[in-house]
Amino acid sequence: MRIVIVEDNKGLAQGIAHSLRDQGHAVDLLYDGEQGRQFLAREQADIAVLDINLPRLSGLDILKHMRASGDKTPVILLTARGDTKDRVIGLDAGADDYLVKPFDMEELDARIRALLRRKPREAGSVEILGRLSFDRAGRRLQADGKQLDLPRRELAAFECFLDRSDQIVPKSVLLEHLYGVGADVEEKVVEVYVSRLRKRLAPYGVTFKVARGLGYLMKIS
Repeated sequence: MRIVIVEDNKGLAQGIAHSLRDQGHAVDLLYDGEQGRQFLAREQADIAVLDINLPRLSGLDILKHMRASGDKTPVILLTARGDTKDRVIGLDAGADDYLVKPFDMEELDARIRALLRRKPREAGSVEILGRLSFDRAGRRLQADGKQLDLPRRELAAFECFLDRSDQIVPKSVLLEHLYGVGADVEEKVVEVYVSRLRKRLAPYGVTFKVARGLGYLMKIS
C-alpha cells in the first residue's frame, strides 16, 4: 500500500515512515502543507496521514481540497489538539479518523489497518485473476485456492502491477510504489523484485514482459 504522510516534525514523520516501510508499505514524506496538497492532487495514495498544524497550509485545508475535488482517499488527521470540538471539525471536514499526539505507533498501525479493511469493501475486495485471486483488504494472494506467501515488497510490487493492469509500468513508478518518492534506492532493486515475482507466479499463468527503456508489463492468462 502507498501511504502519504504530511508532517512537519521530521523526527516523528521519519519514525512513522520507518515503521510502515518495515511492514512493506511505500511511504511518501512531505513536510509542508502546500507541497502535500499538490502531491496528493497528482499522485494516487491508499491512505493519507495529515498533521493539522503545517507550514503554509493546514492539514484541514488539504483535506478540504481533497474532498472538494472528489478525492475519497482515507485520511487520518494527527494533532496535538484533543478537544472534542477539534475532533468534530476534522471529522466534519471529511476525515476518516483522528489521532491525538503523542500516540503509540501500534495505535496508528491499528487505525491504518482498519481503514484499509474498510476501503476495499466499498469497491469490491477480492479480484479473480485467472488462477489467482487477490484480497485487497487482507493483502492475501491465492493460487488455485491456496495461500501464496509473498514477501512484503514482492506483494507490494504485484499490487503496483495490478493497479496498472495491461499497462507498461516504468521502473521509477515501481520504485516509488515500493519505497516512496525520493527514496535513496537504485532502480536495479526493481529488477530483483520483478525477477522473483516472475519465478513465483509463472506456474500460475503470470508473465512479465520487458519493454526496453520503458518498464514492465504483467500479463495474466
